Amino acid sequence: MKIFIDTADLEEIKTACCWGIVDGATTNPSLIKRAVDKRGGKITLEDYIPEIIKVVPGPVSLEVIGVKEKEMVKQAEFLYNKFSSYGKVAIKIPINTCIEKGGDEYEGLRTVKQLADAGIPVNCTLCFSPTQALLAAKAGAAYISPFAGRLDDYVRVNLGMKSGVDFGRDDYYDSDLMKQILMREVNLKEKGTIAQLYVDSAKGSAAAHDSGVYGGVELVKKIVTIYKNYGYKTEVLAASIRNARQVMDVAEAGSHVATIPFNVLNEMIRHPKTVEGIKSFTADIVPAYTELFSKM
Repeated sequence: MKIFIDTADLEEIKTACCWGIVDGATTNPSLIKRAVDKRGGKITLEDYIPEIIKVVPGPVSLEVIGVKEKEMVKQAEFLYNKFSSYGKVAIKIPINTCIEKGGDEYEGLRTVKQLADAGIPVNCTLCFSPTQALLAAKAGAAYISPFAGRLDDYVRVNLGMKSGVDFGRDDYYDSDLMKQILMREVNLKEKGTIAQLYVDSAKGSAAAHDSGVYGGVELVKKIVTIYKNYGYKTEVLAASIRNARQVMDVAEAGSHVATIPFNVLNEMIRHPKTVEGIKSFTADIVPAYTELFSKM
């Protein structure tokens, strides 16, 4: 699985790149502004973006701000033409930019198609369903970004959990455990007709999933399966990653890429038994063995 770093902080990017594990980066306007502001006016946003692209050994996703097809295409072409000379660039386009009821919900999809036809790689973002991912692949997106962590939040809130009370932003959501709880409830029900059990169970589980998807990892898994079934070349880029366990799960699900914040990369390398082991190793060094290295 490829690893993209999810930050615009140049120091974080340089640090992670020197570890030899970074394949690309994802940014957004807020992340870039925050990184530029940290430098206290010593560099402009326009000059800062090339510095990111030159450091990253793979595609850097830059985001449009428009919501209409024409303006998104124009902005995407501008970003790509302006910055692709510094390295690899992909353009983030939302799968659906419609805000008002009854509006045009296909502005994003048409934009993806136009840019793909023009040879501009698109990272189709804000994906929350396998069907959205299917449409993006058919339109020619280079990447699809299912927002795993945000979908976990959505399901938990629908279940009546409160963010900051029942779960923290970085907490792992175990959708398999939720399924087991639902199954246990079904088993504990008094015996009745199959039809009644089905109706009662369906009502009870309705809040625990989003159109049959029980969590962010399952969303990634379903998209990967659909793409494999039909040979789509679009790469699944698991986004909104909150913790190391979620990274493990999306990797196991077959995600081609995961975009990971710097703090989660740090979490991935750590284990208490590794610390215990290295203490034991260093304590076990004998003088005769140390003498070997004096001849270097």
